[in-house]
Amino acid sequence: MNFLRRRLSDSNFMANLPNGYMMDLQRPEEQDQVVPPASAPASTSPDHRAPQTQPQAAQSTIPSSSTSGGFFSSLSQAVKHTSVFGGHGSTGPASKKPKVLLVIDDSKTDWAKIFHGKKVLEDFDIRVEQAEFSEMNLAAYVDGGCIVDLQLVRNNTKVVRSIKPDFVLIRQHALNMANGQDNRGILLGLQYGGVPSTNSLQAACAFCDKPWVFSQLIGMYKHLGAEKFPLIEQTFYSSHHAMTSPPSFPAVVKIGQAHAGMGKVKVENAQDFEDTAGLVALAKTYATSEPYIDSKYDIRIQKIGQNYKAYMRTSICGSWKANTGSAMLEQIAMVERYKVWVDTCAEIFGGLDICAVKAVHGKDGKDYIIELMDSAMPLMGEHRDEDKQQIAELVIGRMNELLSAHEEAREDQAQAGAKAGAQASPVQAPMQQPQGGIPKGAAAQKMSSPIQATDSVTVKDQQTPGKGSAQTAQNPPGSSGAPQKGSSPKTQQPRPSKRRSGSSASSSEQKSQPQLNKSQSLTSTLSTRESGAGIGQVSTPEETKAESIRSLRMSFANLFSE
Repeated sequence: MNFLRRRLSDSNFMANLPNGYMMDLQRPEEQDQVVPPASAPASTSPDHRAPQTQPQAAQSTIPSSSTSGGFFSSLSQAVKHTSVFGGHGSTGPASKKPKVLLVIDDSKTDWAKIFHGKKVLEDFDIRVEQAEFSEMNLAAYVDGGCIVDLQLVRNNTKVVRSIKPDFVLIRQHALNMANGQDNRGILLGLQYGGVPSTNSLQAACAFCDKPWVFSQLIGMYKHLGAEKFPLIEQTFYSSHHAMTSPPSFPAVVKIGQAHAGMGKVKVENAQDFEDTAGLVALAKTYATSEPYIDSKYDIRIQKIGQNYKAYMRTSICGSWKANTGSAMLEQIAMVERYKVWVDTCAEIFGGLDICAVKAVHGKDGKDYIIELMDSAMPLMGEHRDEDKQQIAELVIGRMNELLSAHEEAREDQAQAGAKAGAQASPVQAPMQQPQGGIPKGAAAQKMSSPIQATDSVTVKDQQTPGKGSAQTAQNPPGSSGAPQKGSSPKTQQPRPSKRRSGSSASSSEQKSQPQLNKSQSLTSTLSTRESGAGIGQVSTPEETKAESIRSLRMSFANLFSE
C-alpha cells in the first residue's frame, strides 16, 4: 500500500492515467452496492431506535470494502487501458519475434511472396530480406553474430537498413569474373557469424572455383567407374605458362570462373591454342581444356531436396553452345542412371540440398558429365513456380531442424545445470553449522555414550539428599571397599557382615560410617544398584527386574543382619 501511495502521488503517473480515473476510485462497483431499506416512521422509544442503528452500521462498512474493490478494479482497468495505447492496440499475448531469412538473389524473383504466410515450427513468422551480393556489407562478431547492412534501390528510392539474419538462401554466385565481382568476403563473414544457409557456406565457398568442384567429380569417377559415372576428360592449367602442350583438337578452353557460356573458347588447332593462352595471361587466372563433343542435346538433372527433374535442351540456332541462343527445352523421364549421378554429386562438401548435373549427349550415343551446379543454378522450364515452392519448403524444413535442435540443446543445458545443483547441495549442506552449534568432537562423544551421560546425572541427583547417604551408596555396609575398575555391578555380591564382639575391624567400620535407619539404607542400596547397572551396560527389562530382586534381597539381608 505504501508503494501504491507513493506511485499515485507521482505527478507523471497521474498525468498518464486515462480520463475519469480518479472518479472511478471513489465510485463503488455496482454489484457491491447495497440498497438501503425503506425509512420507517420515526419513533422516540429506545426499543425502536436500536434496530435502526444496525443497518446504518452495516451500510457504513460496505462502502469501505466496495471502495477497495473499486480501487483495484479501476487500477487494473487503467493498466489495461495504458497497455492498449502503449502497445499499439495489441491486447492479446505478445507475438514471438519473427525469424529473418536473407535471400541472396536478384530482384527478378520476389521471394517475399513465395514465403508469405509460411511459419517456422508453426509459431514463428518469416521475414524475408532479399538483396544481391553487391548490395550487402556485413560485420561479424564472436558473441554478437552477424549484422548485415543492406543498401537497396526500390522504386528509384534508396533504402538502407541493418538486419541480423537467422538463415540464408544463396541463389547467386559469389564470384563471377564476367562482371568483375568477388563477394567471397560476404560468405566468410556469414561463416564467421555462424549463420546457417542452403546450400552450406562451405559448399558455396568451394563452388567459387570450378576446378575444385571438378576434382570432387574425379574422385567419384574413379570410385564408380566410367560406365556409371561418365566424366569428361579435362586438363587444368594453373596459369598461361603451363599451356605449352596443346590438347587434342578440336577442344574447348574455359578461362577462369565464368558462367552462362562466358569465358569459353573453341580451339581448332595449335595456333588458336596459343592465342587463347595470351588471353589467359591477360586475365591472370587459371584455365582448363577438354575435348569438344559434337552433341545432339544437353541434359540437365536437378535435385531440390527429394524432388528430381530431368530436362533435355536442343540448340536451334546452330551455335556449338547449347546454353546460348535459341534452344528447345523438354522435360524427360527421370531414369535411374540420372538419379545415381545427381545423388552421388549431392554427397560432396557435406551434402548439397540444391544441385544440378550438366551432361552432353554426343552424336556417338554416349553421355559425358561436364559440370556440377549448386543452389545458384537457374530454374528452367514451365515448372519454375513449382521449383520455387519446393525451395521454400526445403528452407523451412532446414530452419525447423535448426530451431528444434537449438531448443533441445537449451533444455538439456538447463536440465544439466539443475542436476548439477541438486548434486552439489547435499554435499555442501553438512559443512554449514549454525552459530552456537556443538563441535564435532563433543557431538561424537555425546552420540557415542548417551547412557553414560544420563546415568551420571542420575547418580549425582541421588547423592544430593545427604552426605551419609552418598557415602553409603559408594560403600554399602559390609563391603570391603570401592569396586574395582571395569568390574560389573552384577558380579559383585556384597556379603552380610557378621557381628563380632571385640573385633577391631567392625569397630573401625562403625566409626567411619554413621548409623542409618532402615529406610535410608534401603533407598541408598536401591539407588546404587540401579545407577551401577545403568553405567555398565544397557540392560533388558528381564535383567533389570532380576537385578532389582537381588538388590532387595541384599538390602533385607543387611537390615536383618544388624
